[in-house]
Amino acid sequence: MEQSHAMTAPTRPGVGWSGPQPWRWFIGAEILIVLGLSLGRSGYYAVLELVDALTRGPLRDQSTSLNPSVSPRPWFDLLYQLSGIVFTLVPVVLVLFLLHITGSQALRALGLDLLRPIADLLWGLGLAAAIGIPGLGVYWLGRVLGATMEVVPAALDQHWWAIPVLVLQAVKNALIEEVVVAGYLVVRLEQIGWSPAAVLAVSALLRGSYHLYQGIGAGIANVVMGLVFAEFFRRTRRTGPLIVAHTVMDVVVFVGYALLGPALGL
Repeated sequence: MEQSHAMTAPTRPGVGWSGPQPWRWFIGAEILIVLGLSLGRSGYYAVLELVDALTRGPLRDQSTSLNPSVSPRPWFDLLYQLSGIVFTLVPVVLVLFLLHITGSQALRALGLDLLRPIADLLWGLGLAAAIGIPGLGVYWLGRVLGATMEVVPAALDQHWWAIPVLVLQAVKNALIEEVVVAGYLVVRLEQIGWSPAAVLAVSALLRGSYHLYQGIGAGIANVVMGLVFAEFFRRTRRTGPLIVAHTVMDVVVFVGYALLGPALGL
């Protein structure tokens, strides 16, 4: 009798999936590719920058600038800024696509479905206050101890579009970090069977790694933030509040510095 060549399609990994070993290898490779295209790459370069800084002298005597101008010509600077924001967000679209084609309802799996806007907003504001205010103290302590560089949060030239671009930069940071590190990474590591402690550790250490260009203190502070945010997502399955919190914290720092820094001589 002729054997049938029909094949059963492999089970696709949805939320909470625990499937065959070949799929686990596939998801593991997918995670490495996503991180290599996004925040894993950022973490690698941040470590290099930290080693470079440590070999040049004490961190307390060095500074780093966020959101710098990249062209002396205002319109080209604006185009570069907007282009950078758009292309940085491509991995967010990628992880939504990957979750979708492997059987997940991506927006619901990451808590981006806008079903609870008021609750997400209130939780986000609460998290921003709980994390942001102590974060300023941690930055000050890091500067005192010489474990953190001086950070210039907004180094854009004074143009009419500077504040809107800083707000967009804050939204971009929140989306890429919370969707990829707090949402996607936690979901995928859970699907391939990692323990909660291991999932939290990887997510938090990744978040800390790509902030090391600011110094050791910033890395440690963001590991703590990463533990809180990853555990929040693990318990609630919502990245919406995390995006709100991250956006609010960055807007306060970026826009506050841009508006008050020159007046205060910073």
